Amino acid sequence: MASVLVVDDDPTVREVVATYLRANHHEVSEAADGESAIEAMTRNPSDLMVLDLMLPGVDGLEVCRRVRQIREVPIIMLTALGSEMDRVVGLQLGADDYVTKPFSPRELALRVESVLRRTSGRAPELADILTDGDLVVDHPRRSVTLAGEKLMLTTREYDLLRFLVGHPEVTFSRDELLERVWGWSFGDRSTVTVHVRRLREKVEQDPTHPVRLLTVWGVGYLWQARSPQ
Repeated sequence: MASVLVVDDDPTVREVVATYLRANHHEVSEAADGESAIEAMTRNPSDLMVLDLMLPGVDGLEVCRRVRQIREVPIIMLTALGSEMDRVVGLQLGADDYVTKPFSPRELALRVESVLRRTSGRAPELADILTDGDLVVDHPRRSVTLAGEKLMLTTREYDLLRFLVGHPEVTFSRDELLERVWGWSFGDRSTVTVHVRRLREKVEQDPTHPVRLLTVWGVGYLWQARSPQ
């Protein structure tokens, strides 16, 4: 059982989402605005937050930004149809998934389960410690260091990096990465593009001329190993 904070100014949405999540044996709390959500995550943090972007006062993007400064909690955004820029910005801020309104409560509940599995589980096919030159991915601690310095990664960035480092010299399409890293059989391919760009900013000396996380044009992405695995 996990604790989930549902943040939406529409009480009907909160009630429906909470009902589905409680049916899956989760402990659910609610917030109707951004300030209340930030206060709740500061005072008694939940294991996951379902966050509507269109909130009165402090909007969802600002909530995401401020919560990310406090702690690394998985966030699923609720976005309005057509708000692609908001989704991209939310992903850049570290949101782990998004669901477009109007949405199926059952789909949202499944997304919650998927994100919780990704953030708490361990991929058994990969070693606990992966090294590639001066890069170390320590899965038991869910930490990454580069040249001895700890990298600040979101949950989704970490999952993508670990998967790629664990499968060096193999080219994966964006669809394959959506499925194999995040368990999505469908989704927005730009999610992968955004997170590849963010990872390059953190692991490449010159992100505009990457030597680790390479683009294979017309196919996808490849991790070029710096040392034998």
